[in-house]
Amino acid sequence: MTKDEFRFYRKKLGKTQQELATILGMSLKTIHSYEQGWRAIPQHVARYFLFLVINQRNDGQSAMPCWEKKVCPKKERCPAWEFQCGHLCWFIHGTLCTACDDSCKTKLDSCKNCDIYKSLVEDK
Repeated sequence: MTKDEFRFYRKKLGKTQQELATILGMSLKTIHSYEQGWRAIPQHVARYFLFLVINQRNDGQSAMPCWEKKVCPKKERCPAWEFQCGHLCWFIHGTLCTACDDSCKTKLDSCKNCDIYKSLVEDK
């Protein structure tokens, strides 16, 4: 996640830097550092932050699960299907999507190109 994306999503949540620091369990100085680009935003922070953004946007409509949208033949072995959270496949490690590289450092980057992820973070 870039500093600009971080700032954009913070504003989209309608949170001040201090409020976001409290929610994420970190200092205000850390939030400043992320938004100024002085400090790289760790993947686990980016994932948690995006989880909040996507869940705030929930308008009562269920997103189509990834296994239905992609007609997944491996769904019964996938954690997204097991836990019935096909709209959060980008958040869960160990998914069986062929387009994903499931290493901790690159999963979110891979998922940013996925239609499921894009449909959750982009405005309708």
